[in-house]
Amino acid sequence: MPVLSRTIDFSATHVYRVPHWSEEENRRVFGPCSNPNGHGHDYKLDIMVKGSLNEASGIVVNTTEIKRIVNSFVAAELDGKFLDREHPWFRTRIPTTENLVSYIWQCLEHRFEVCQLHRIRLYENHYLSSAKEAGGMIQLTRKYHFCAAHRLHSDQLSPEENVRLFGKCNNPHGHGHNYYLDVTVNGEPDPVTGMIVNLAELDEIVDQVVLDEFDHKHLNLDTDRFRNLNPTSEVVAMVIYNMLQPHIPNLYKIGLWETEKNYFEYFGPKERS
Repeated sequence: MPVLSRTIDFSATHVYRVPHWSEEENRRVFGPCSNPNGHGHDYKLDIMVKGSLNEASGIVVNTTEIKRIVNSFVAAELDGKFLDREHPWFRTRIPTTENLVSYIWQCLEHRFEVCQLHRIRLYENHYLSSAKEAGGMIQLTRKYHFCAAHRLHSDQLSPEENVRLFGKCNNPHGHGHNYYLDVTVNGEPDPVTGMIVNLAELDEIVDQVVLDEFDHKHLNLDTDRFRNLNPTSEVVAMVIYNMLQPHIPNLYKIGLWETEKNYFEYFGPKERS
């Protein structure tokens, strides 16, 4: 079944605070997002729909119709608003990215006539997004960055086979990348905080477990994890998943950007089977 998407932009203001908490507790859990005067974002909303192909027109639905439906909703309810002061739904719910995705899904799920809502993803900024798809839980993705070198070389292949397979990436001295790491968790937002996971805690885990070990390192030479593993990005994504999973029970997947053109995902053995 064909799937298509349209991107919508809007801006909004909000604040993360639990009224009956102390200032110290709000600051501890929400950090600078607890500023009582609020803060804002330019959001990017990806709407993905699916449906049957119309044989006469060759389309599922005109993307301008998706834009009309979503824009009318966004303009009326979200764009230019101070969400938790102006929107009834968010007066009793903190407008976290997860809660926003949940509300947007509820409002748009049945508004399309010739197609059905398949997936939405809301980008709060380049480093944080939340998504939901039909029948699935809310997902939250946090992006991190580290620099590392590696050499692609397998002891199970001959020198000639390694050169033929990996080319310049088999350089004995190694080569480097600016890696971007997507850590995705899933679940339902906490009814009090509106979060699937505390971002400050997630950042601390990723920093201590992954970035401290890999950032500005040669993966083959400076880490024990790749002494007997060829550090391809497929393997690096798998290794990072296995490093984080004991610390993040609701870890859903790892995404690893080796370059802007090369992206790899690892979902773990449970998701694979």
